[in-house]
Amino acid sequence: MAQQIATNITWHEHHVSKAERAGLSGHPGSVLWFTGLSACGKSTIANTVDHMLHAQGKRTFVLDGDNIRHGLNKNLGFSAADRAENIRRIGEVAKLFCDAGVIALTAFISPYRADRDAVRALLQPGEFVEIFVNASLETCEKRDPKGLYKKARAGEIKGFTGIDDPYEPPQNAEIVLDGDNRTIDELAAEVVEYLTTHGRLSL
Repeated sequence: MAQQIATNITWHEHHVSKAERAGLSGHPGSVLWFTGLSACGKSTIANTVDHMLHAQGKRTFVLDGDNIRHGLNKNLGFSAADRAENIRRIGEVAKLFCDAGVIALTAFISPYRADRDAVRALLQPGEFVEIFVNASLETCEKRDPKGLYKKARAGEIKGFTGIDDPYEPPQNAEIVLDGDNRTIDELAAEVVEYLTTHGRLSL
């Protein structure tokens, strides 16, 4: 957990409430947290869900792991400490989107349960939807769109999740997607169905 080191700061309450912002959106804010091995399909599914929800008139935004490392988190590497800080920062950003009445879709390997649970703890019950894209290491290595597994197997990348660094799968994810056998569209539809039936797309 990051330590508070800033001093002489005061929390300012907003004049527009969280409920009022949700009312303008027509639905509550949510954080859809896609987690899984590299090449399991997280980003593709998240962007497909984003497209489907946008077509329904929902307020959404995708926070993608690689994209965030080009900006907000470009000063972080892939050590355990840096991974934790990466997830802590994006968790705080996702919470701001949620408070604004936006459905934030995050696509991060986020290999450690404690880091994901820390983000869940920032949010109210129901706001954090953990989505485990359960694709086997074999499937992910076969896809390997960025050639990262090949480099990791050759020793060119150290600390690569699933090869020489651990991935801790969720124990109680709200949604578990079959990344080995189902299509992207089927998996995205499953996510949208969950959001519909659990009241995350309307007030």
